[in-house]
This record gives sequence, C-alpha cells and structure tokens, in this order.
Amino acid sequence: MLKGKCVVLGVTGSIAAYKIANLASALVKLGADVNVIMTKNATNFINPITFETLTSNKCLVDTFDRNFQFNVEHVALAKRADIFMVAPASANVIGKMAHGIADDMLTTTILAAKCKKLVSPAMNTNMFENPIVQDNLQTLKKYGFEIIEPASGYLACGDTGAGKMPDPEVLLQYILREISHEHDLTGKKVLVTAGPTAEAIDPVRFITNHSTGKMGYAIAKAAMERGAEVTLVSGPVNITPPMFVDVVNITSAAEMADAVKSRAGECDIIIKSAAVADYRPTTVATEKIKKKDGEGSTIELERTEDILSYLGSHKRDGQFICGFSMETENMLENSQKKLKKKNVDMIVANNLRTAGAGFGTDTNVVTLITADSADELPKMSKEDVAHAILDKIIK
Repeated sequence: MLKGKCVVLGVTGSIAAYKIANLASALVKLGADVNVIMTKNATNFINPITFETLTSNKCLVDTFDRNFQFNVEHVALAKRADIFMVAPASANVIGKMAHGIADDMLTTTILAAKCKKLVSPAMNTNMFENPIVQDNLQTLKKYGFEIIEPASGYLACGDTGAGKMPDPEVLLQYILREISHEHDLTGKKVLVTAGPTAEAIDPVRFITNHSTGKMGYAIAKAAMERGAEVTLVSGPVNITPPMFVDVVNITSAAEMADAVKSRAGECDIIIKSAAVADYRPTTVATEKIKKKDGEGSTIELERTEDILSYLGSHKRDGQFICGFSMETENMLENSQKKLKKKNVDMIVANNLRTAGAGFGTDTNVVTLITADSADELPKMSKEDVAHAILDKIIK
C-alpha cells in the first residue's frame, strides 16, 4: 500500500515517544520507507536502536553526525519525504517550528521539507491549554501544518484532561489518508449506503437480512483515502466507522430513504450498497401475539421504498449512481435489466452461490455492469473491490 513512499517521523521528548515504535512498525509492514529523527530529549524515553531495528534506517539525532549516507542529510531527507509527522510533539518543539527555529536535526529537517506536515501535540493539560502553546499551534496551521487534536484521558503526570497523544492506529490513519492512494476524487462528494435495515414487528422482533456492511464501509474508506468528502449512511452493523467520514446511523428503510434523499442532490457519486429489508409490517404490533392450538397471528407486510429507483428517477446531470445486485441465478441478465429499469450508471453484481462472495465475508466476487460493458473481477478483498469500483466510476 505504501511501497515507494518515504515517511519521516519526528519524535520529541515525551513519555508517549515509546508508542511511535508501533507506528513505525506498522508503516514498515505496509511497505513504507520509514526514517525517524529524534531530539536528544526523546532519547531519554526510547533508544534510537529500537527505531533502527524496526525501520532498517539510521535514526538521526545529531545534526553534525558525519556517519550517514548523504552529504547534507537534513536537506536530502526533506526532499525525499512524502509526509512528515512529528509525534509526540512537545511544547518546546512546537514553539520552535512555529517560529522557524532550526537548532537540531528535527527542526532543521522539517524547515527544509515541502511535503505534508502533521503535528500531534502531547503534553500536560495545563501546558497544552496555555495560550502561548495554542497561539503557536494556530501559527503552524497558518503555515499549512495539520494539527492532530490530542485525546483526553489520564496523563503520565497524574492529571486528567486534554494532551494525550492518540493511539498509533489513529496516527496511522492520518498518514494513510494523505499518501496511501492518489487523490483522484478530490473535490467530489460521495454518498455511500451500507449494512442492513431493521423493520420492527413489535418491541422485541424485527425483519432484517444478513448484510454486515463490510462492502459499503470498504467503499466509504476507499473514497475517503482518494480525497473525496464522504457521507456514509449506515444501518446497524458491528464495524468501527472509518475515520474522516461523516457517518449517519439509521435503523429502518424509511430512515435510510430520508437520509439519502436529503443529501443526494449535492453528491457527485452515490453508491447504494446497503441491503434494505424489502418488507415492513403495515403497523407495529403493540400486544403479544397469542398462540392457541397451533394457531398464530398474521402480520400484514408492505414493501419498503425502492431507494435506488428514487435515485435513478431524480438523477441530475453529471451525477453517477451505482447500485448493487445480489442474485442466485441469471445474475448478468437480471442485473442488466435492473440497470436499465432503475436508470442508474452501474450495477455491482454478484452471485450469492459463489464461494467468497456476498454477506459476511472479507472477500467478494463481483461483475461491474454498465450500459456497454460487463467486467468480471476475480475474488479479491473487499478493500480491493472497493477501489476497483471507484476506478471504474472515475473512468
């Protein structure tokens, strides 16, 4: 995912410095060329050998260390960097960066870097809230730095409040958003629906389906990584929402329809991957259903609104609408009919009888159907399928 990308991590003197070892390891596993620069104070919290072992690159500390590969190391590394993250960032180094002070290897290198720069403050709550530190953070924002807001919690000093560095997984997502994929959807608004809907029969029971939402969530995450502004309308699922995505949680088909209708007009791309329950009770039962001698009550059902048909009939010029089709037979023929009937631009079709496809799996086997093509894809992860869908839409 990050093969060929150069990531520079700046580590300053904070107890949170030890967490960056996990971040460096995760980046290396994704194929990145990871280079770590430490302040001298940071070496009191974690040994540079740790980073050298994890990254297979020399950990830089001393500006005047002559034992390195390049003639002017701080300039060479600054030129190579695709992204530069300072985490944890102490109040001292934040102040230096904000005012162009370059008196060590870290501040010298970041001053020479033209790539995207991320800063993750980590310090005592009172220090973080100090107006001087806040002014310095605002200055960094003015100069194009992105500030990662610290988490709140119990700090090493014993205080509780803001100033805690986010977990390495959160920092990793900030990096992936910037450099994992080409930003070919920048400026586009994408709406994705995902998961099942649930239609209440009574306060206990409901009608739903086996959708887990994995495919829709993968599409939303992929679109975000490619630079889009993404809204994810999600039924009830057990998946952690992707970062940097606006998630709208709903339960029923009517709620999903309302959420989609209120946002569809401003979106450039709409991908309906949610498996909406086809039926709902005409009225929700308020009394217990009584059974006697094997006889039960009858529940009257009505069809839920066809969201894809609504989108197709209200499609504006320049808008791309993609639906999903899950079939057990005649997949291609039925999906082509659906494409035309619903007036949409593409149908992502799969056969639920195909191994590795459908609900609950981490893989999928799909065919991308448009008015003039049908591209059958091999079995691949749902993340890869998501990017294949977006590739086809962009084309």
